[in-house]
Amino acid sequence: MLPAARPEKAPDLPRQPCGRLSNLWRGCSAPARLLSRSTVGASCVGAVASSQKSHKLEGMTDSHDHTKVLTEVDIDRYDPEARKWLTGAIRAVKSDANRSSDTHLLHVPLPSDWGIDLYLKDESSHPTGSLKHRLARSLFLHALCNGWIRPGRPVVEASSGSTAVSEAYFAQLIGVPFIAVMARSTSAQKIALIEFYGGTCHFVDNANEVYEVAADLAAESGGHYMDQFTYAERATDWRGNNNIAESIFDQMSSETHPEPSWIIATAGTGGTSATLARYVRYTGRATGICVADPDNSAFFAGWRDHDPSATTDQGSRIEGIGRQRVEASFIPSSIDRMMHVPDAAAIASIQLLETLMGRRAGASTGTGLWAAFRIVSQMKAAGQTGSLVALICDPGERYLDKYYSQDWLTEAGIDTVPFRERLADFMTSGRLD
Repeated sequence: MLPAARPEKAPDLPRQPCGRLSNLWRGCSAPARLLSRSTVGASCVGAVASSQKSHKLEGMTDSHDHTKVLTEVDIDRYDPEARKWLTGAIRAVKSDANRSSDTHLLHVPLPSDWGIDLYLKDESSHPTGSLKHRLARSLFLHALCNGWIRPGRPVVEASSGSTAVSEAYFAQLIGVPFIAVMARSTSAQKIALIEFYGGTCHFVDNANEVYEVAADLAAESGGHYMDQFTYAERATDWRGNNNIAESIFDQMSSETHPEPSWIIATAGTGGTSATLARYVRYTGRATGICVADPDNSAFFAGWRDHDPSATTDQGSRIEGIGRQRVEASFIPSSIDRMMHVPDAAAIASIQLLETLMGRRAGASTGTGLWAAFRIVSQMKAAGQTGSLVALICDPGERYLDKYYSQDWLTEAGIDTVPFRERLADFMTSGRLD
């Protein structure tokens, strides 16, 4: 872990708030923004507060008269100490990837005479225990290389839990404070993990408030709002570099059906499905990308109706996936198929997974698993053979007080029995009616 850097003195001039605003001007002082983009852009991006050297030219007034032509301006913000810190921070984040072996690809035991193989990419084996570890690493590298994370200034994130756990880990790794803005209903186990990695939790009563509160906290503290929902799809190198898609196809290369008929993902930001879909197209594969969506999520309706403004009145009960709005990182045109999965079906699926493999997983895994079972059933009915890949997103131990608690299920009005009965029939007949 890098030593915590000494906080730098905040600039006296007003700063533009973080959030979904132009990244070009992050870190730039007000007078600098009065200059042309071509003059300031390269030096503003990644700026660390430092002395500004400039010369007042003939004809330039104190009121910054824009009718005058600036013929020669030199603003030097290069800070060798900040660059040294940045180099060390990037090295620390990249070293985490080098130390971490690839996640496992597990085979789900289905009747062999079906001729259909189902695999689960076990993302719970990452150091922070979830699929979001890949995303957090990419977001930190993206923000560091853009100059948005600075020594001693906090990183702030709006999260339903797992992303915050992973971002707290990386913030601790490079020695900056971390604040997670999340709904008060987030599982106690996730909250404990965020605090274990040195993070601070800021709770809101309405899940829809996390975006604005996170942006405000970042602006007030002079920190950086990571904004996973905007940057997830662009922070990850979807062409390769050991992303999740490249890893899946490498691990499938020696299997009976090495090119999956379908890869099934779920959507929290939309970044994972975007990476999978782009990689499949980029490498010329026929694999279809299916996204499974839980109750109370806007993604399915937005995709079905071609409506990016779709919203829901209630938040998702499946932590980590499903949003009340269609997030910026969700790329509908890249997705071949979507499936709405009832929450009760998702929880019944992780109960079956525990029976089949002795593994507990979070309900987001169950959402994707139910969709995978449905596709297996349809392939079998059509006489097709092949393979499918779904994801284990995070471990079930994080949800012992929710999805594995009968009291919680009863209070939430979730009855898994009908779906468990359907899954029992599926395992013997191959039909999921």
